[in-house]
Amino acid sequence: MKYKCLVLDHDDTVVSSTAEIHWPAFLEALRIMRPGETISVEDYFKYNFDPGFLEFCVEKYKMTEEELKEEEIIWKKYVSTRVPSVYPGMKEVIEKQKAEGGLIVVSSHSFDFNIRRDYRENDLPEPDEIFGWELPNARRKPDPYALEVICEKYGLRKSDIAVIDDLKPGYDMARAFGVTFIGAGWCNNVPEIRAFMQANSDVYFDDTKKLFEYLF
Repeated sequence: MKYKCLVLDHDDTVVSSTAEIHWPAFLEALRIMRPGETISVEDYFKYNFDPGFLEFCVEKYKMTEEELKEEEIIWKKYVSTRVPSVYPGMKEVIEKQKAEGGLIVVSSHSFDFNIRRDYRENDLPEPDEIFGWELPNARRKPDPYALEVICEKYGLRKSDIAVIDDLKPGYDMARAFGVTFIGAGWCNNVPEIRAFMQANSDVYFDDTKKLFEYLF
């Protein structure tokens, strides 16, 4: 076990949720709120990467606060009946980390209840800690609040922790706190995202088997 604690992003790092759930849910929201508008899955990935989901809803689709709330309601209804699949190899990573006595922490922009459901329905070991969208905005990733909490609670050093994420907020969080950042490159082939992650990650993998070999 290379790190005592793995801090995992959820969407598109552990489960294939953007392609399978979040993008189709957003298309449903556009159908209702912006008839005639659409977006490709590649562009949806790209805009989530930069400038971020809320920002691109406001900048690209000019959504108001009321519309953002409506979009969230549509999204919640959509995801409540659909469970994303785990990327091949990620179950083995999580199970091995737990079997070796390590910690699994989730830092995500998904809700706690969605994360727990996805882990349960995919027969994954329950995370030791979850820091999700329920947190106040100032404490959500990329703020390093989650890393500060687990260091204090579990007596961890910065060298004990690795953040694994497919997007820039995870990178920003890891850099702000000074821990290892592992780029997760198995979820998409968007050139802008891949170029940034390859250039800025401490270690970057496009294959979960390579991640497993590195960690264990």
